[in-house]
Order: sequence, then C-alpha cells, then structure tokens
Amino acid sequence: MDGQSPQDTGRDAVRLLREASAALTALHARFAARHGMHPTDVRALAWLLDARRAGTPVTAGLLGSRLGLNSAGTTALIDRLEHLGHVRRVPDRQDRRRVLIDLEQRAATLAATVHAPLLDRSAELAKEYDDHQLDAVQQFLTAVLAAARGTAG
Repeated sequence: MDGQSPQDTGRDAVRLLREASAALTALHARFAARHGMHPTDVRALAWLLDARRAGTPVTAGLLGSRLGLNSAGTTALIDRLEHLGHVRRVPDRQDRRRVLIDLEQRAATLAATVHAPLLDRSAELAKEYDDHQLDAVQQFLTAVLAAARGTAG
C-alpha cells in the first residue's frame, strides 16, 4: 500500500471512481450533442443495450427506475427515443397488459460506438491483471455501485 492506510487507499479509490464517472458523463454529453440527443438518452441506450445482451425484457417502469426518472420523465425519454427511431413500444407476448421497450438495431449499433473504444482499451488493460486481481476489482466495483444506489442523493 506504499505507506498508506487502508482508509487513505479507499479514499483514493473513491476519488478515482468519481473522476472516472465525471469523464464518462462528459463522454456521454459529447456523444449526445453530436447526435442531437440528451445525455439521459445516451444513458438509456447504453442500459437498453446491456439489457438486450442479458435477455432482460424492459418495461418503461424498469427503464425509469434504472435511470432514476419519475413516470413523466420516463415517458418523455421514451417519446424522444421513439421519435428519433431508436426504440419502439411493443406488446409483451407473455403479458398483453404490459408494453416493452424494444431497442432498434441501428440504435444498438449507435450506442455501441460510444463505448467500443473504452471497452477495447479496458480489455487491453485487463490483460495486465490475473483472474484473482480482476475478481477483486469486480467485487469492489460491485460493492461501490450497490452503496451508491443505496445512498439518497
């Protein structure tokens, strides 16, 4: 730990996470501006892409809760994305009372472009760590994310 206490190391890690978060927010804002979107739209597309990859059906309520939006904000978001041709509302085949938010393929391709360079670079960096180290990093980030989601803002 180079003479640092665990508390100092933890604070440094949180500071770096804050800086990484700010850098990602700026990346999303630049991408959104280039494509005539709101930064929240970009966050939504990224989350919808992750949900698609995981095979998770997405309702408006789930999308809104993941993005921290109320019902009106979620409706406005989906309306914007639908108007831009990025998503469509489709009836749920299992429960016809529900409507799912379906990510259009061109939007998936567009959303992937914002993160592809970062993902590629991160994959290269990950090669420098062994499985144990990567597991520790993932556990730490998962715990910090859980703590952040549980913290009132």
